[in-house]
Amino acid sequence: MLKKLLNSSLIKTTGIYTITNIINKAIPFFLLPILTVYLTPNDYGIVSMFAVLLGFFTPFLGLNVHGAVNRKYFDKEKKYADYISTALYILIASSLFILVVIILFSDLISKLTSFPEEYILLVVIAGFGSSIIQITLTLWQVRERAINYGIFQIIQTALNLTITIILVVNLDFGWLGRVSGQVIAISIFASLGMFVIIKREKLTFTWNKEYAKDILRFGVPLIPHTLGMFLITMTDRIFITNMVGISDTGIYTVGFQIGMIIGVLQDSFNRAWMPYLFKNLKQNSNLVKYKIVKITYVYFVLILSTALILSAVAPFIVKVFIGDAFEGSIVYVLWISLGFAFNGMYKMVGGVIFYEKRTQLLSIVTFTTALLNIIFNYLLIRMNGSVGAAQATSLAFFVSFILTWILASKVHFMPWNILKYRKEEN
Repeated sequence: MLKKLLNSSLIKTTGIYTITNIINKAIPFFLLPILTVYLTPNDYGIVSMFAVLLGFFTPFLGLNVHGAVNRKYFDKEKKYADYISTALYILIASSLFILVVIILFSDLISKLTSFPEEYILLVVIAGFGSSIIQITLTLWQVRERAINYGIFQIIQTALNLTITIILVVNLDFGWLGRVSGQVIAISIFASLGMFVIIKREKLTFTWNKEYAKDILRFGVPLIPHTLGMFLITMTDRIFITNMVGISDTGIYTVGFQIGMIIGVLQDSFNRAWMPYLFKNLKQNSNLVKYKIVKITYVYFVLILSTALILSAVAPFIVKVFIGDAFEGSIVYVLWISLGFAFNGMYKMVGGVIFYEKRTQLLSIVTFTTALLNIIFNYLLIRMNGSVGAAQATSLAFFVSFILTWILASKVHFMPWNILKYRKEEN
């Protein structure tokens, strides 16, 4: 089985995604030594708050239309181009709505996040552009065009960081240079993405009422789910900013970026895993499901082991690559690494729920977990200081994984008890 697995399209595609994702994420990682010299912890805190705002508003702005486009592909819809066109119309409408909301509440948003009010509109620009890019990447993902996917991401990141270096190092723009680098690169590649979508899908920009209903039925129930994931990964920074200080948020963010190496690895595998999972579940074979479960358990062991190894080498990474002002980031790496490992495990078991289109169940689990995470953050930060935020993140991801596994076992049969299944087969 192992030989077949190593030669499978899943592993080959995962390898491409992993390599391109590592290159994509490694570029900003190796930029850390530069940014930690030219940006203060306070600057890093403001940059982190931009990411928080982007993460919060994107679920409402994007309405998960890229997820609907992903799932619809496997239905082999004849008018797939019309489906994509309808998704784009929905994206434009939702973006305009969020623009109005942000304008009306910009003062409150700024006070809560310590992000300058006059630059908050950059969030909408980045959110809309990111959603276009997600649709572009999704269309390559479902067709297993991993190389196109990776090259597009890598060049975008390279442009992002080139602009950042010019603005931060050469022009001394500080935190604004880092944020502007992101927004400019996203805007350029969103434009390229639209060109690719229009040309590749031969769009006629047709509005289809039934398709709109299908997209909203898929995407809207996922808003609490996506928002919940945001609250799990971003609430920590809001709490640290308000309970400890924005400089500590900057130090925490550096530790989070190191721990996010596990997030890169599990995300790479998941991008190859979902098309593989959907295609194999279509066969409705218990033997195939047994194979899926075995792969899942091997994955659990590997991702947890990798998280522990990363936390062990974190002091070396910080010593070599990061400035002394951010040495305190080491204490966060273990908890963040484990958190992303649990998140990867959640994605493995949650795939069958996406397959069954029971996305409202994931929303309930994730949003419930997110609310618990708010409590975890408050209590653990009070008890342990800012490291409590990392502990809360890890705990929340673990709870999300367990609850999702329980739900997945109820909506779609999978032989999770492989020992029992083997005995029955024999």
